[in-house]
Amino acid sequence: MNLSVIIVNWNTRDLLLDCLNSVFSLIEMDFEVWLVDNASTDGSVDAVENNYPSVNIIRNEKNLGFAAANNKALQRMNGRYALFLNTDTVLTGNAIGMLYDFLENHPEAAMACGQLLNRDGSPQNSVANFPTPLSLVCGDSFLKLLFPSRFPSKRKRYSHPIEVDSCIGACMMVRKEAIDSAGMLDERYFFFFEETDWAYRLKRSGWKIFFVPSAKIYHLQGQSVGHNIESRILYYKYRYAYFKKWYPSFYPIIFIIICARLSLDLILNSLGIVCTLGLHKRIRKKTFVYARLVYWHIRGCPCNPRA
Repeated sequence: MNLSVIIVNWNTRDLLLDCLNSVFSLIEMDFEVWLVDNASTDGSVDAVENNYPSVNIIRNEKNLGFAAANNKALQRMNGRYALFLNTDTVLTGNAIGMLYDFLENHPEAAMACGQLLNRDGSPQNSVANFPTPLSLVCGDSFLKLLFPSRFPSKRKRYSHPIEVDSCIGACMMVRKEAIDSAGMLDERYFFFFEETDWAYRLKRSGWKIFFVPSAKIYHLQGQSVGHNIESRILYYKYRYAYFKKWYPSFYPIIFIIICARLSLDLILNSLGIVCTLGLHKRIRKKTFVYARLVYWHIRGCPCNPRA
């Protein structure tokens, strides 16, 4: 079999059905679909069983997170490639065929992703650079501005595939041979940084990763990910897990840098509230988020990076 489509779901029934509709309507090759449901309570599984009876369903008794859920499907897949899709993605045209053809023609490539789009068709960030102590000090935005060829950005349009560090996990195709050589997703990551860690291990195993801009995929909720405080805390939690794994000797310094930057952001936004007399809603919201994050650090939560 050519392709195994793997989708992890947690209470996103309507989005999931739209995603599956695009999968069955647009993929023009031999494929199977694995749905891993993280104990949804919104009727997701029943809806899939009624509308798409050919889908292979794995039911988890609790929410295992992204990495552990995907690994359950990876252990059972039959395809030469695994296509990972978020439930809030909708395929367009021959996007998956383009990713498949690229990997077929580039045996050195372990992973490929396409251009993610907002609902209005504007581009989202589709790739990510590996977090490093340098990126913490300088900031990703500054590095993208200073070294655009090394740090790709959604602000630049690409006409041909380019090699990148990592793919955003909303839609990515991975070679089964590469998975066998580098291992599956690291289950210490409940949510965030799973694909970044995986891409780093794939690169260390000698594989390459590519961005194929002609393959376009709508990522309908990509704009809102990480805007609430719970998501932000999860992001920092697994960001620390990544640094602790790959930069253990720098970890204390990394922790201090992040704490200092968050504290500075809190101070500046607090001054913004004073200057605007508290009338600017966006500044108030950002100040609240930074205050919660600083408080979370004071409580020592990063010491336990697993959810």
